[in-house]
Amino acid sequence: MAEKRDYYEVLGIKRNTAPGDIKRAYRRLALKFHPDNYRGDKDEAERKFKDLAEAYEVLSDPVKRQRYDQYGHEGLRGSGVHDFNTMGFGDIFSMFEDIFGASGQRRGASRGLDLETAVELTLEQVATGVDQSLEFQRMDLCDTCGGGGSKPGTSPQKCTTCGGYGEVQQQMQGIFGMSVRITACPQCRGKGTVVKDPCGDCKGTGRREKHRLLTVKIPPGVHDGQLVRIRGEGEPNENGTSRGDLHVYISVTPHPFLTRRRDDVICRIPITYTQAALGGIIEVPTLTGPENIDIPAGTQNGQVITMVRRGLPNARTGRPGDEHVQVIIEVPKKLTTKQRELLEQLAETEAANITPDRKSFFDKLKDYFSGDED
Repeated sequence: MAEKRDYYEVLGIKRNTAPGDIKRAYRRLALKFHPDNYRGDKDEAERKFKDLAEAYEVLSDPVKRQRYDQYGHEGLRGSGVHDFNTMGFGDIFSMFEDIFGASGQRRGASRGLDLETAVELTLEQVATGVDQSLEFQRMDLCDTCGGGGSKPGTSPQKCTTCGGYGEVQQQMQGIFGMSVRITACPQCRGKGTVVKDPCGDCKGTGRREKHRLLTVKIPPGVHDGQLVRIRGEGEPNENGTSRGDLHVYISVTPHPFLTRRRDDVICRIPITYTQAALGGIIEVPTLTGPENIDIPAGTQNGQVITMVRRGLPNARTGRPGDEHVQVIIEVPKKLTTKQRELLEQLAETEAANITPDRKSFFDKLKDYFSGDED
């Protein structure tokens, strides 16, 4: 009987290889020597495929791997290791499919938790962008133990349940034979170590609440309710290797005079009857301060005057929108004696000088009431 090859040699890996890398090595070689893929001798492919499956079964199981590392092949006698040379390909392929399927996918390191906060901006700040200071609390790595959870001067100990690999294996009987399921170790929660002498400051959790002061650059053109993501400013994961993000939600406070419509702003300005009739210069608010605009003589109620490029910058292109000034003619509710006299004189001239538009309207109105309209 041929002597069994070293399992690490079969998979082409080193003895300190991590569980996830063992799985990747097995997957790469198993695909290579799969009978459907291998272009050489089919008997050789079958033998190598069985050797790979046997090596993976042992090295992917933390308990079996520990026995093998200590005692070699002799340590595995009676431990439930399959003799893959006596198994059919149907059984081996069921294990192969389980490893390559969803239940066998490598568990990536989880990210830390995301955090949320909100900032209030004025419309003027939206126009220019702003460096906003944020203060918030977050759970962070303990400074005393560095996040390890152990008392200074001590170290976490290897988990006895998983042998320090952070994963445990369960064999399950499926329809097509035995299958393998790998999960995080319930004792150490996938870390591979457990804290025996906990840190006094964090009570062994490796985490403490910390105050965080951060300056965030809010770009110009943001919208109310928009989210700005600050990567890596959330909480760390259990291993301290990956942080979540900070989600900053934008709230834009109402402007006393300007209303936003996409990248444009709208301003409604009241003017007097005489200003509308005679025209003139009036001052209007803009995002950069007051500016003068010319009101043409004969301006009508509701008429819009556009101030080009006085709006908000587009968040994507940076091109500014416009400001639209809508003119509202105010009719005085109380008149002085002098104002009434002047308006009565004006009314007399209006009656004598009917504009073409008014004449056309009254002619149509007369025909309508007389019944002559078609």
